[in-house]
Amino acid sequence: MRAVITVVGKDSVGILAKVSAKCSESNVNVHDVTQSVLEDMFCMIMITDITNINKSFGDFSAEMDALGKDMGLSIHVMHETIFNSMHRI
Repeated sequence: MRAVITVVGKDSVGILAKVSAKCSESNVNVHDVTQSVLEDMFCMIMITDITNINKSFGDFSAEMDALGKDMGLSIHVMHETIFNSMHRI
């Protein structure tokens, strides 16, 4: 199973490190990352494997949301099945 994590907000040092550390704490494996900085805005999309996650998906999502609030970012975690359903024609 996979999840898509998006991160958007004002650029600062350590965003990727803190988000990936939170993934590691939850045993979530990062498969792919794309990121860019547009002027002073940081934008990142991560594709992660949640097969061996060590907590509920809801708890992980809430922890990422809290991390985002602490850092002044918007961090959203979406399960792959929801993502795929939203993008079907």
